Amino acid sequence: MDTIKIINREDHPCFNFSARNKFGRVHLPIAPKCNIQCNFCNRKYSCVNESRPGVTSAVLSPAQAIAYFDMLIKKIPNISVMGIAGPGDAFANVEETLETIRSVREKYPFMLFCLSTNGLNILPYFDELIEFGLTHLTITVSAVKKEVGAKIYAWVSDNGRMYYGEEAAELLIDRQLEAVKVFSEAGIVVKANFILLPGINDRHVEEVALKVSEAGASIFNCMPVCPVEGTPLANIKEPEKADVFKIRKKCAKYIKQMTHCQRCRADAAGLLKDDNSEKTRDLLSIASAVPADLAVQECFL
Repeated sequence: MDTIKIINREDHPCFNFSARNKFGRVHLPIAPKCNIQCNFCNRKYSCVNESRPGVTSAVLSPAQAIAYFDMLIKKIPNISVMGIAGPGDAFANVEETLETIRSVREKYPFMLFCLSTNGLNILPYFDELIEFGLTHLTITVSAVKKEVGAKIYAWVSDNGRMYYGEEAAELLIDRQLEAVKVFSEAGIVVKANFILLPGINDRHVEEVALKVSEAGASIFNCMPVCPVEGTPLANIKEPEKADVFKIRKKCAKYIKQMTHCQRCRADAAGLLKDDNSEKTRDLLSIASAVPADLAVQECFL
C-alpha cells in the first residue's frame, strides 16, 4: 500500500480540546470479544439507554461496518476520524479489525484512524497498523503495579492460556507499557486512559501518569468509573467531579490531561456530545440488515 495521506492530526476531537465542537468521530462496533475481564465491565450490546464504553445497539460484521460508514459519512460530513473501540477489544477480534480498517482505508484514505485497546495483543500487528495509516492510539492503563491490577482484572487470556491474579496483571501491564513505547516512538499519538476506581487505584494514579509519560504517551485521560450492575465492582462509588479535577491537576505535573471525555459508547458517532442519537441507531439498524458475509465492494453498489 502506498503511503497514506491523512487530514490534519489536530482535527481529532478526543485528542484536541479545540476540535471537539468542530469535528466528529465514529466508532465502528465490530469487536464483541475481549481478551481480558475487568471487574467493572459488563458489555450489554443491545442497551440504548447507557452512554459508556462497552455498549452498542448493534455489533456489525466488517461488510456491515463499511455499509454503515458509507451511509454515516453522507449524513455527518464533518467526521474526521474513524475508530474502533469495542464493544470488546479490537485485538481479540483481529480478523474483523484488520478487514474493516483495510476496507475503510481503500475508500476513505484521508480519514484519521484511531484505535482503543487494552494493549494486550496489539504489538504483533504493529506493521499492519503502520501500513494502514494509524494516527492515534488509546491504551487503557489503570495500574502499573501488579498488586493493584489484580484487584481490577478478573482474568487475562493470551494465546489460549488463562492468567489470574497478579500474574495476569503483570502480563497485561508489561504489554501495555511496551505498546505505548513502541507506537509513540513510531510517531503515533498515544493517549493513556485511566479508569479511576475509588479505594482501588485512586492513590496509584500519579504513578500511572508518570509511567505512561515516560513510555511516550502524550495525553492522559482520567475517567471516573461508571458502576455497572452485575459486576464485582457494581457497588463502587462513582468519583465526584471535584475529586477527578484534583487528580487531573496532580497528574498534569507529568503529562497533558484530557478534560473533555464523554465516556463514549462503542457505537458513538458525530460530535462528542452526540453519543447515541436516533439517527445513528437507524443507520446501524439498516447496516445490520446487510448480509454479514457480503463482499465489501458490493456494499457500495
